Amino acid sequence: MNDSEKTSYISRINEVLELVRPYLRADGGDIDFVDLTDDLTVKVLLKGACQSCPMSIQTLKFGVENALKNAIPEIKEVVAV
Repeated sequence: MNDSEKTSYISRINEVLELVRPYLRADGGDIDFVDLTDDLTVKVLLKGACQSCPMSIQTLKFGVENALKNAIPEIKEVVAV
């Protein structure tokens, strides 16, 4: 993946995260984009209530990851760091 492609992916990822963010904030949490790996794994940081919530893995996989994969099918996985 070249720099232009990576920049485009990151822009699209941030657009999707902006759509998901209000739902996380409603429960006292938030999410930040951290990195996009060469194999198209998205690294995010869960913040606030999302850090300690026992449901954070489900939120990450069934909420954030699904939203990203629906918008950007090339995304392999979303992981929290």
